[in-house]
Amino acid sequence: QVQLVESGGGLVQAGGSLRLSCAASGRTFSGYAMGWFRQAPGKEREFVAAISWSSRNTYYSDSVKDRFTISRDNAKNTVYLQMNSLNPEDTAVYYCARGRGITATSEKTYYNYWGQGTQVTVSS
Repeated sequence: QVQLVESGGGLVQAGGSLRLSCAASGRTFSGYAMGWFRQAPGKEREFVAAISWSSRNTYYSDSVKDRFTISRDNAKNTVYLQMNSLNPEDTAVYYCARGRGITATSEKTYYNYWGQGTQVTVSS
């Protein structure tokens, strides 16, 4: 079994920054792609960013590209999401997820382990 625990969420003003962390325990972390998704009230969960097992490949949604950065530290079993230039549209619960293989993708169904989420609120 894999456990994923997100942290780092909170309340921030527009233009500010936050760094989310996702700590994994249980089965192998380093051999799998990781992703971040978010879900705003009344909306479907949407892709934010993904990173391959080796960190060689990263992908971002158009809405966060050039503002967010995904990274991972396989020695610490942790994946990060650095979020800069936040705006109120970024308000959501952010989830990390582990993929079924080494390749990163934006497809939600590819991810089979999910954390409980961390709330990010951006005030205007």
